[in-house]
Amino acid sequence: MTIDDDGRNTLGRGEGVARATLPNDDARSGIATLILAGGLGARIGGAKPMRLLNERPLLDWVREAARMQGDPLAISVRDDTWEGSAPELERVRDADAIQGPLAALAAGLAWARGQGARYLLTLPCDTPFLPGDLSARLRAASVRSQKPVALPQSAGRLHPACGLWRTDIGLNPEDFKQGTRSSLIGLASRMGFAAATWCAIPFDPFFNINAESDLAEAEALLAALQAPSAIASLNR
Repeated sequence: MTIDDDGRNTLGRGEGVARATLPNDDARSGIATLILAGGLGARIGGAKPMRLLNERPLLDWVREAARMQGDPLAISVRDDTWEGSAPELERVRDADAIQGPLAALAAGLAWARGQGARYLLTLPCDTPFLPGDLSARLRAASVRSQKPVALPQSAGRLHPACGLWRTDIGLNPEDFKQGTRSSLIGLASRMGFAAATWCAIPFDPFFNINAESDLAEAEALLAALQAPSAIASLNR
């Protein structure tokens, strides 16, 4: 693993939440973005992408962040029965005979290659506070380290579901088999990855929502960030 620590989370204003400085078009080119929405979301009662945060579906929060990262943009779904918002987004069905996020990654890489993209960025549907410079910094880390995968980290934790993957890494079905190393982080470790670090103050940009308590915490965070004193401090 190669670690990139030379960038900080640069905060600005947007939608009541601090956002990282947006990348320019050159920084986003060649990157296809896939929103991961195929999970069951059982811990939060199901239909996680449609759960409301500040009266907006979680999917809308991530879709907004995804549009800053790269184009084209699609959403991964478990099967053809998925019914959610964002009808304008292309749907990429999870690969058969593969379980969990790896099914979305396998299908997403094939989709991204078909779009002529050099990289695939995956974004979970439950991470509403993603930084705007995510894809640009991950690609810089991948290029600098010559690693085919780049992962963000914050507060000492890696976030493999928000990874950037080169589409020419030549994976085969055996690489996605279920076993002790069948997770996203396990696959990234086998391929070799670089890590880029984001500041987790005043909030962790990779905060994810898995339960009702997480949703309540996110609502409280939004309320705190929307306070006049917080906005003033973020824009000094």
